[in-house]
Amino acid sequence: MSPKKPSGNPAKQAEQALTVKQQREAKRAEKLAEYQRQVAKRRRTGIMWWVVGGVAALAVVGVVVASIVFQPAPRPTYEAGAGSGTQIEGVETFSHDTSHVEGTVDYEQTPPAGGPHNQYWLNCGEYSQPQQNEYAVHSLEHGAIWVTYDPELVQGEDLDTLRSYMPSSYYILSPYEGMDSPVTLSGWNSQLKVDSVDDERIPQFFEEYWRSDQAPEPNAVCTGAIDGEGRV
Repeated sequence: MSPKKPSGNPAKQAEQALTVKQQREAKRAEKLAEYQRQVAKRRRTGIMWWVVGGVAALAVVGVVVASIVFQPAPRPTYEAGAGSGTQIEGVETFSHDTSHVEGTVDYEQTPPAGGPHNQYWLNCGEYSQPQQNEYAVHSLEHGAIWVTYDPELVQGEDLDTLRSYMPSSYYILSPYEGMDSPVTLSGWNSQLKVDSVDDERIPQFFEEYWRSDQAPEPNAVCTGAIDGEGRV
């Protein structure tokens, strides 16, 4: 079959040329539209990843900030044997026997600040329950400070404040029944009673008597013996 010849009619030829042109324009328009769709898709994908990345970055920042804001405050540090004989108002001093005994002891102070005690010591740390005198006194012999508080008077934020004075070791913090003050700090042969957990003499007592070289056994350990009830 011979190829179709162009129409000899000028109007018909113009119509055919216009149809071809329209087809070409339509194809170009379709390609352009597809290109624009691909560009828009890539843009949406890029924005999505920017959003995801931004949210992830903010989450990481939030975790870091939260870890800084909510992490426990560092424990205070006191120097062992740093007592210089400084006189602290209200501190009483005593002279006690260091013998080991069995059973209970009738102590001169409440809470005790030294005296005969059990051969086993109370492991240092915080306790939510009252502790046996005879074990805690042995810990005092090792240079620990025993901080006792009236659980009816010291609770919540006040107890948190009291905790903030505790070093990392060689301390006992526990409630105590029958005290005549809200808070009592006891070292071997030394004791301070205070009415407020904000009393500035509390850290002063630690600075003077914590792991004092005047304790009978200042270098003995404060772990590895008795865990009392309510160990925190």
